[in-house]
Amino acid sequence: MTITQLRNTLHRVGAVVRRIVGVPDYPRYLAHMREHHGGEPLLSRREFFAQAIDHKYGRGRSRCC
Repeated sequence: MTITQLRNTLHRVGAVVRRIVGVPDYPRYLAHMREHHGGEPLLSRREFFAQAIDHKYGRGRSRCC
């Protein structure tokens, strides 16, 4: 296994672990927004995590589908 393959594998494992424990994934959000909501403005990283915390603890609503 090359360094690049190892790095890619670790990145995917990290993404799965973050989803399991409920940590929001900003790069995944960006990809989703660009693919499904191309004309809408993107949240900054700080805004994204603030919204995720609000949504998780019941003070906000999800922006997506």
